[in-house]
Amino acid sequence: MAQAKGFFTDTSVCIGCKACEVACKEWNELTGNPPAFLADSFDNTGKLDAENWRHVKFIESDRLTAATTTGDGQAWLMMSDVCKHCQQASCAEVCPTNAIIRTEFDTVFIQQDTCNGCRNCIAACPYGVIGFSEKTGTARKCTLCYDRLQNDMTPACAKACPTQSIQFGNLVDLQAAADKRLAVLRQTGFSNAQLYGRDPNQVYGGLNSFFLLMDKPEVYGLPTGESAQLPSRNDIGGYVGVLVAAALAVLGGLLAFRRRREQPEDSPAPEPESEPERTVAGGGGGEA
Repeated sequence: MAQAKGFFTDTSVCIGCKACEVACKEWNELTGNPPAFLADSFDNTGKLDAENWRHVKFIESDRLTAATTTGDGQAWLMMSDVCKHCQQASCAEVCPTNAIIRTEFDTVFIQQDTCNGCRNCIAACPYGVIGFSEKTGTARKCTLCYDRLQNDMTPACAKACPTQSIQFGNLVDLQAAADKRLAVLRQTGFSNAQLYGRDPNQVYGGLNSFFLLMDKPEVYGLPTGESAQLPSRNDIGGYVGVLVAAALAVLGGLLAFRRRREQPEDSPAPEPESEPERTVAGGGGGEA
């Protein structure tokens, strides 16, 4: 198996140019959604879905904390969002046809010829990165340019990024680079800077597409702590409850059957109710 690949997205140098979005659409032949007024600053993409596998978020001042201020004003945070390729991928767990697999590069991939369009993965994904395509009748998301990886090519988004905000490579190398970058930012006074998804014990077993954030994960709309519970169809507590209820039902049935068997055989049977006498209408004559 090849070394695990991934993305390290350094949001501190993202300029919001959306070159990654354009490159992703061009390579994967995504048409995008019809233009619509979202009333959301310069963000005309809105969210990740079947036609948008990269989404540059524009996070404005009303959502920032005081620690994000720069000089006399506030910074405008930007983040190129994408599928996280979770180590504990809930989308793969709930897929009934095993269409969602881990590739030889340790990325999460939806096999289009096996997907039945049930949308279980869409409901299970904690990041909302999967969308349903009306054209194909299947679930679709970022493949981390699986076809390009098979040909030893860099994913289109990372290739197009002008500031190297999106870095691609072996996961261990990216993690080392992220640690160094975080140390530099902390030394220069960015105390709120932090890595999201870099460690296996952080969220969903660690992310193959992890981020350096300049503010709290909640500011970027990312789950943490109690909100980062793994959606799963393996509900152990629910299964135990069902088993206990079934066992009690069987026990109750056996006790009822036993009581019926233990009734004494010489116990008098209940007397049948007597029918009321019938009267014939009309006069009745005596014997002649």
